[in-house]
Amino acid sequence: MLTFYGHPFSSYTWKALIALYEKDIDFDYRSVDPAFPDHMPELHAHWPVGQFPLIVHDGTPWFEASIIIEYLDRLIPEPRMIPEDPDAALKVRLLDRVFDNHVMGRMQAVVADAIRGPENHMPMIVDQSKAALETVYGWLDKELAGGGWATPHGFTLADCAAAPSLFYADWVHEIDAKYENLRGYRARLLAHPSISRCVEAARPYRAYFPLGAPDRD
Repeated sequence: MLTFYGHPFSSYTWKALIALYEKDIDFDYRSVDPAFPDHMPELHAHWPVGQFPLIVHDGTPWFEASIIIEYLDRLIPEPRMIPEDPDAALKVRLLDRVFDNHVMGRMQAVVADAIRGPENHMPMIVDQSKAALETVYGWLDKELAGGGWATPHGFTLADCAAAPSLFYADWVHEIDAKYENLRGYRARLLAHPSISRCVEAARPYRAYFPLGAPDRD
């Protein structure tokens, strides 16, 4: 059986879990929450950096959420998370990088500032990150004007990346009502069964959020 290491409140854990749930793959979920002290040393044995998510299948570890999802496509081809058509695949991978780097990355910069504490607060980083989020929100609102999922190619890797990034980014810098397409897309994501499952599993850990979790979602 495939072994999965991650944490229910982790955005990148969600990204990989969504694909696992979409493909209905059986796996042994080893949470790295402190409540399970044996699991983090196991993770470090596979990947000394200690980042998660990470999967182990047939004795081989795979890490980085996008790579995990690509591996899952090889393991269980349907439903595909990355289209076979090269042009469609390129579009999906582009949106995957946008959500990871320009939404998730900027959100995490604001969260990291909160973790540093008031004595090490860096307002410039927070302001720049929120401004960058505002810019990408506007771009995504136009990109998603057709409704549906992130690309015209069904539910894909791009949506696996979008769900956690938009979930938490909206907590850090709320998506303005003027971005109707983006807000609608986020709502569709959170209503999708594999994503809703992640949201509910993470609910008990909301006190972990350094900025304080808003009373929504």
